Amino acid sequence: MTFAAAPGRKRLEGVTYCDAERVAEGLTLIAGSWGGQSVHLVDEDGTEVHEWQLPWPPGLGQDLSPHGTLIANGKVRDQHPFLSGLPFQGGAIAEFSWSGERLWEVRYSGHHHDGILLANGNVMVLGIARVPEEIAARVRGGIGEASEPMWVDTLVELTKGGEAVWEWIGHEHLDPEIDVIGPGAMDRSEWTHGNGIVELPDGDLLVSARQISTVLRISRSTGGITHRYGAATLAGQHSPWLTDAGTLLVFDNGFNRQDGWPPYSRLVEFDLATGEEVWEYTDPVRWEMFSALQSSAQRLENGNTLACEGLTGRVFEVTGSGELVWEYVNPHLVFRAGETSGIQSNRMFRARKYPRSRFSGSGAGAAEDRE
Repeated sequence: MTFAAAPGRKRLEGVTYCDAERVAEGLTLIAGSWGGQSVHLVDEDGTEVHEWQLPWPPGLGQDLSPHGTLIANGKVRDQHPFLSGLPFQGGAIAEFSWSGERLWEVRYSGHHHDGILLANGNVMVLGIARVPEEIAARVRGGIGEASEPMWVDTLVELTKGGEAVWEWIGHEHLDPEIDVIGPGAMDRSEWTHGNGIVELPDGDLLVSARQISTVLRISRSTGGITHRYGAATLAGQHSPWLTDAGTLLVFDNGFNRQDGWPPYSRLVEFDLATGEEVWEYTDPVRWEMFSALQSSAQRLENGNTLACEGLTGRVFEVTGSGELVWEYVNPHLVFRAGETSGIQSNRMFRARKYPRSRFSGSGAGAAEDRE
């Protein structure tokens, strides 16, 4: 289904379009990924109802816990042999109350991109390890010298006291013949480049691996990879999301897509049992929705889908039939982390929307007053 785009889309002005009758009720969590130290909640009108000031620049991924506290990844620089100075280096994950009190913090050198709160109260973070040379030489695809070091993702479960209790190391389970770097000109310095984690009800994990354009399902009991989603169709995706229907939703970035020019992004949903695509959304003018990096997708309670077009700072909501019902452009321009002049950006790693009931009892008076 095609529809007319909202006038003025992508301008820096907050909400550019709202269909009040069909937009999902709730508050949207946004944070810049370029720099700054703030995380914001905005309502359907784009009014900011709350702000957290963090002790460090927000990392790549923020979420709200079931009781309305903020779970935030942070950028805490150290001299890691691979990550040091890279824009996706993390280092910390913490929980903050509504008033901004830091309830706990875990630091882990080697953490990058996502970190999540697990059902058992521990945290799971993406880490990184060097691939043994004999395995790296067998990995297919990508560009770069075969003699250069190759890195791969790890998953590390940590207690809130910082004790590591479980670890998964990618090169022990990936297959160099199957888990091919690509499509397109992906650098061989990284085999997988994980950027998102989901914990499934049975404890298994979904990990979005951008470099191999695949979402991996990993058994918590064996560490084995039991399913590979999108290996033939995705192109550098982000943000795996488990829907209430038990399907997998991702933002398929498409910067290295092989099916023509210009590149375009899409939202795509997979059946977890069969791996088949069951739904997709692209902009009526395909290349009008495009973000080479970052970005997210989320299925909402009313069946709509929220998406964040990361590099433009654009957040929008569409119905199941592809009709636009809400659009917001992040108005917060910030300097790159650690800088006070130069280029400013409104780019975002992801956005998440929550019903106001999530904030009951959290001290979120501003949010509750708008019910």
